[in-house]
Amino acid sequence: MHAFLDDLITLLKLERIEDNIFRGESRDIGSPQVFGGQVLGQALSAAQHTVEGRVAHSLHAYFLRRGDINARIVYEVDRSRDGGSFSNRRVVAIQHGRPILNLAASFQTPEEGLEHQAPMPDVPGPDGLRSLHEFASDLPDSVPMKMRRFLTEKRPFEFRPVRPLEFEARQRLEPSAHVWIRAMGELPDDQSLHQNLLAYVSDYELLGVSTLPHGLSFIRDNVIMASLDHALWFHRRVRMDEWHLYSIDSPNASGARGLSRGQFFSADGKLVASTSQEGLVRVVDPNAARQRSHPREQG
Repeated sequence: MHAFLDDLITLLKLERIEDNIFRGESRDIGSPQVFGGQVLGQALSAAQHTVEGRVAHSLHAYFLRRGDINARIVYEVDRSRDGGSFSNRRVVAIQHGRPILNLAASFQTPEEGLEHQAPMPDVPGPDGLRSLHEFASDLPDSVPMKMRRFLTEKRPFEFRPVRPLEFEARQRLEPSAHVWIRAMGELPDDQSLHQNLLAYVSDYELLGVSTLPHGLSFIRDNVIMASLDHALWFHRRVRMDEWHLYSIDSPNASGARGLSRGQFFSADGKLVASTSQEGLVRVVDPNAARQRSHPREQG
């Protein structure tokens, strides 16, 4: 298994402190705070540790404060309900005595039912597309160092965007994107693990699509972006060590917030998960942007 993927799996397992309390480490992936997908994946993992025989079908989370990369995160689970077919859990992620994320997750005993789904977008497959790492090797000198590090950091997933990346272009584009994603190695047949990994990777690319119609880029200092909430629905079994198309669109931006939606399709066209996220998208003076506190710190 790829070393970075093995490390991520270890990161998502968590340490059990008591029956309903868990603790996790963080990893620096080049962003100024803990990656939101990491907290999502760990919070879901904490909830999964308190459920038996049922699989997650949805989660809803609010990001409250930025996470400190250098501090452990404590996850407290409330076993809200265990019914005949469904279980519900509430999770609070805590650092320095304050919550940084609230999450609710619902689990269901697997059963058969009606079947239909949205069609998979007609886009080129992953073969022949350049990876994000290959695009990052062509970064222009104008890209800030902190963003250069974020884009070139080695990751447990391979990303192959369908549309070539333009780091300096300012043209206005349609608010949509498609990227192929696959874990960097073979994984065990553990559906909870694959769901954790999908939750982790679902925070990539999502909010940035809301800036495309405005000719803006998250690599510039005059755009402040931060995830506010995140929802995820699991429709079918998923294997994150196989190629999946992440299809994203943004139906709205207003009030200094952008809304993005995503769908994960397996290579054979099955819709395995859907997600949505709203986040802060604020255009400010570059000097003010560097001095402004991160919204998750303001509470």
